[in-house]
Amino acid sequence: MRRHKCSLLVVDDEPSILETLKMFLSPEFDVITADCADAAQKHFAGCEIDIILSDQKMPRASGVQLLEWVKEHSPKTVRIMMTGFADLEETMSAINKSQVFRFILKPWNGDHLVETLRTASRASLLERSHEQMLYEMQLLNDRLREMNLELENRVADRTKALEEACHELEHKNKMLEKLALTDPLTNLPNRRAMDRLAERELRRRERYLGDLAIALIDVDHFKQINDQYLLPGGDQVLIDLAKCLNRSVRNVDFLGRIGGEEFMVIAPETNMEGAVVLGERIRTMVEANPFAYKVHAFTVRVSIGIAIAPSGIEADYETIKHLAAAALSDAKKTGRNKCVYRMVSNRPFEPAGKTPTAGIV
Repeated sequence: MRRHKCSLLVVDDEPSILETLKMFLSPEFDVITADCADAAQKHFAGCEIDIILSDQKMPRASGVQLLEWVKEHSPKTVRIMMTGFADLEETMSAINKSQVFRFILKPWNGDHLVETLRTASRASLLERSHEQMLYEMQLLNDRLREMNLELENRVADRTKALEEACHELEHKNKMLEKLALTDPLTNLPNRRAMDRLAERELRRRERYLGDLAIALIDVDHFKQINDQYLLPGGDQVLIDLAKCLNRSVRNVDFLGRIGGEEFMVIAPETNMEGAVVLGERIRTMVEANPFAYKVHAFTVRVSIGIAIAPSGIEADYETIKHLAAAALSDAKKTGRNKCVYRMVSNRPFEPAGKTPTAGIV
């Protein structure tokens, strides 16, 4: 009588992993363990193994070598590889040499592991049952076997291709999302991300009528830094400056790099008094921060322009950003290493349908 459970050989050089997997999988499989490739090969001489689950990294003989041996000596055994490494070359080697059924990444997810083994069990039982039926009944002719095999291969190939395509698409979507909203040098939000954050804060402000300040920060004489230390030195200054600025702002503020040596801070619930405190804190912390490139130490200073939209005063993003840019320009023209402030001034919020104008004070 054919046993109801599939035999499962688990191979790993860590006893604790073998013990854990045996306890976890025994309810559904006849689990056999081995701590090396030699011990695993001996089990094949004594019994029929339906599924082998082998670690990739083991002393003496690797998991790839073991599964390649299993492919030659017990080709009906379903081969599954456990790996804690995402090495493409070794992965391709395992696929080409030992033709693994699935890869399971360490540390494994218990549900995913069991489901994978169930799939392998079903595949093993289906394959062996199919062969037994062909052997005992001899009712199917050669053409029907070829058609069935071709169909199974097509389904397996299509399923594998679909899984790979889905994984690749998911990976690319995550990369594109990150690239679209993150500055690759400083890992801060980029201009697009900051524009979205500012528009979101302005929508929130329309509802709650709070203060809002937007600051533009520009490195003084950054061209001299680039000329003296070249592009790598300039990049290092921007990376270190991003860290310094991040320490200068509040947890509720948003900091981003919007281009070149220019940064932006969005400060919700910040009035003129708070903007002065924020601006001076940023300026003094940057000036006091030790900057260095290789063996060279130097001081970096910034000019800051801040626009403040007081509570109850209507203003759009372009207006506030324009005022902050004008303030930054004045800071540059009047000596640098300073903060200049501009207040949005217009009519209070009015009912929908009216379009107020904005100005500068």
